[in-house]
Amino acid sequence: MDLQLTGRTAFVSGSRRGIGYAIAKALAAEGAGVILNGRDPVLLDRAVGALRHEVPGASVRGLAADFAVTGDVDRLCEQVPDVDILINNVGLFEVKPFDLVSDDDWRRYYEVNVLSGVRLARRLLPAMLDRCWGRIVFVSSESGVDVPADMIHYGTSKAAMLAVGNGLAKLTRGTAVTVNSVLGGPTYSDGVAGTVRELAAARAIPEEQMKAAIIGANRTSLLERFIEPAEIADAVTFLASPRASAINGSAVRVDGGVLTTLL
Repeated sequence: MDLQLTGRTAFVSGSRRGIGYAIAKALAAEGAGVILNGRDPVLLDRAVGALRHEVPGASVRGLAADFAVTGDVDRLCEQVPDVDILINNVGLFEVKPFDLVSDDDWRRYYEVNVLSGVRLARRLLPAMLDRCWGRIVFVSSESGVDVPADMIHYGTSKAAMLAVGNGLAKLTRGTAVTVNSVLGGPTYSDGVAGTVRELAAARAIPEEQMKAAIIGANRTSLLERFIEPAEIADAVTFLASPRASAINGSAVRVDGGVLTTLL
């Protein structure tokens, strides 16, 4: 299926690696020009070079910014051009007991996971509405619906992302602009892989054994494995395309079935 993305331009926040990079790669492979984003300019340049190598002929560039730093975000919003597609992917993730999560932690998670999308949408949505075409996709999580006890701050921020996306969709009435969210399930992103490796090292067991143990403990997973970043990217790329014109204000599950027993 031709997703009709040739000539479109997309900005993907938090796309130096992991799910964000996979989304940028999928968009580029479909003919869209992509703007990558990351905190470290040097590492971001490497990601831009890698994507150009993996998708020959793709239009790729980078804009560095740390969404935990207000000045960086202000500068980014001044530099990012009007784009057809905004993918709000950047986010923090950690496992941490509730009583150890400080007020500063809560503020930082809200700043990065929620306000990043708010600020970018405030900058880019008006032009989309003026052109009467555009796509905004929030990369949320099933943790925003079924909040984990050991990641309450994370799950709460992902729930807030869903609320923002739902509200913004109501501003697009009567246009060809859509705003949707993706509820990703347990995905073997770089951040998750790092956590798994740390847990495996602490228990002196192989990484693959640790992966299997984690998924085995999640008895609601119908997939019975971690989701690959490219699988999340495929869903996001479809939602970002003209082919998804009738999907608006939705929270699309790409969760491997973990929410099946809850909904």
